[in-house]
Amino acid sequence: MILSLSINNFALIEKLHIDFSSGFSIITGETGAGKSILLGALGMVLGKRADLTSLKNKNEKCVIEAHFKMSNYDVKDFFETNDLDYEEITILRREVLTSGKSRAFINDTPVNLQELQTLSEYLIDVHSQQQTQELSENSYQFQVIDAVADNADLIDLYSTHLKQYKSDTVQLQSLKSALQTLLKEEDYTTFLLEELHSISLKSIQQAELEERFEQLNNVEFIKENLSKAILVANEEQYGVLHLLNDIKAAMQKVTGFSDSLQNLYERIDSVYIELKDSVDELTKAEGDLVDDPESLQSINQQLQLLHTLQKKHQVNTVEDLIQIQTQLESQVHAFAEIENSITALEVKLKESAIVLDDLAIKIHTKRETAIPVLTKKWIDILSQLGMPHVRFKIELIPTSSYLQNGKEDMQFLFAANKGSDFGLLKKVASGGEMSRIMLATKSILANYSNLPTIIFDEIDTGVSGEVANKMSDIMKKMSQSMQVIAITHLPQIAAKGDSHFKVFKTVRDDQTLTEIKSLNAEERVLEIAQMLSGVDVSESALNHAKTLLN
Repeated sequence: MILSLSINNFALIEKLHIDFSSGFSIITGETGAGKSILLGALGMVLGKRADLTSLKNKNEKCVIEAHFKMSNYDVKDFFETNDLDYEEITILRREVLTSGKSRAFINDTPVNLQELQTLSEYLIDVHSQQQTQELSENSYQFQVIDAVADNADLIDLYSTHLKQYKSDTVQLQSLKSALQTLLKEEDYTTFLLEELHSISLKSIQQAELEERFEQLNNVEFIKENLSKAILVANEEQYGVLHLLNDIKAAMQKVTGFSDSLQNLYERIDSVYIELKDSVDELTKAEGDLVDDPESLQSINQQLQLLHTLQKKHQVNTVEDLIQIQTQLESQVHAFAEIENSITALEVKLKESAIVLDDLAIKIHTKRETAIPVLTKKWIDILSQLGMPHVRFKIELIPTSSYLQNGKEDMQFLFAANKGSDFGLLKKVASGGEMSRIMLATKSILANYSNLPTIIFDEIDTGVSGEVANKMSDIMKKMSQSMQVIAITHLPQIAAKGDSHFKVFKTVRDDQTLTEIKSLNAEERVLEIAQMLSGVDVSESALNHAKTLLN
């Protein structure tokens, strides 16, 4: 429960502190006195957005601090998950700096607004006048029914599976789109790949092929010149080998006269040996030369295909073509892999759909069971609030699609009077009826949640007299199991509070300020009398006020 609220430099509030008690607390004040400012400050400390307009004095920071008693709160997991210190009395603090930036703290540890907002959902329910219209919204109607049906765990499990199902569906669509793109290119990619496979690139040595082609293409010319070279070397009288051998013989005769002549002889002998070996190889090469038109044609075809492919793919080497071939093979393999992934995802989605359908059926069954329980509770409470003939009809409508909380929509029908036709709640219920239905709803939900504090901001709008008195009884009863704070203009409700605060405006140093005070017994009598008769309090109003308080 909320123990206290401190506000400094916020809107019309200079400095203010409120200590709250358990049970039923009342806040009253004239229109415009600043009750909404209190709620605004509380909203900020619970994580709502803030800016420089929140500051009363733009030269000083705004600080709002709330103390909460955490016993019976199921929040220890939150503190552990967010690495925060758990304290029995937890302090939430919000600061708005003069620069417009804001900071948030939980037990003096800096946190972001999302963490503050998440924690606040466990602490307090602030019901404003605008929120009464939530009753008309399908999402809120489902929240009410699912609370009574105790569907929270099932819906959490369903939501987890649905999130994965949607993620897998998006992935499947992406893969199918990629497959369609590949299908458009598949024939051409396959053609290019087969074209490259036909030439066996990895076994081709382009330089050797080109050399072999040149040899076969010029075999007669090569043979003619080899023969000429052999003839020049081997001719009997004037051949190079014959003459070199004569030189060698002449030098051999004089080698004994000096080392230098010996060296010259050895060099000539070496030249002779080398030339003779070369001539032998020329002879062999000439013998190996064969005119082979078939090989020439085959090599020519390979080179032409190779050059065509290199030109086509705008590369210059076999290695480049092999790299392109590898890329094309990867594309073909990717096609097969995508098809396999699509098949696997389709199987997974079918299995997920079975799980989701099963969970949706369980959620639906519990809702069907909860509807008559909920409508009876509504009717019982609303009959006390001046609506004795009220009727509800809640229809669950199956859908083929997976919604956030199941596989069904809902039609929330309402009839306020005996003999009147059912109509959609948002179309046929008046403002006063909506206020009473909302109070009845909050009263019912109080039995199904562990929420320790609820604040009603003028939920009594549009009602008066005995109905207001019954509404106060309901809030009083709620306060037996939770902390209830009601902002009201009705004396019947104000008189039922265990404690009573008054919001009022004062002028100090030409500045209008909003302040709040806790009323004692005599001040409560006067405040309620003024609520009954206005500023000029009559004796009868005072007596009436005392009667209400008693």
